[in-house]
Amino acid sequence: MTTPKFLADFPLAGELVGENFEGWPDDVRKEFEDLAFDGHVGSRLLSETDRVRVWEIRLAPGERWHAHRHVLDYFWTAVTAGTSRQHTFDGTTRDVSYGAGETRHFHFGPGEYLLHDIENIGDQELIFTTVEHLDSDNDPLPVDAG
Repeated sequence: MTTPKFLADFPLAGELVGENFEGWPDDVRKEFEDLAFDGHVGSRLLSETDRVRVWEIRLAPGERWHAHRHVLDYFWTAVTAGTSRQHTFDGTTRDVSYGAGETRHFHFGPGEYLLHDIENIGDQELIFTTVEHLDSDNDPLPVDAG
């Protein structure tokens, strides 16, 4: 089994608000176990070709997108400004503020991944577009049409 990339190597943003799974509800911890290999990195798959998958995430205030695993090189762009809370597989929790148009890129070597969730803790709808590159070092995780 390959050790995941250290989170310090990722361009993660935000303020660290918890460590060692502090404050994680039991259902969120269980979800991270149950969905550890879920490749639905967005709430809606907008497009897929032999080169990319394009996803959308739309979160109303208080809404959360479940734990999911990134294994492919990807980038996200915040369509709207807002604030999220993210739990990450290492037990950390971060609050992140986004500006409209802000974009971050991620690269994963063989066996590397990022497992996290995202919750809108702001008062406006939070929208992201995420583009995964299917020609990455890792095989894509399967996703169904639903």
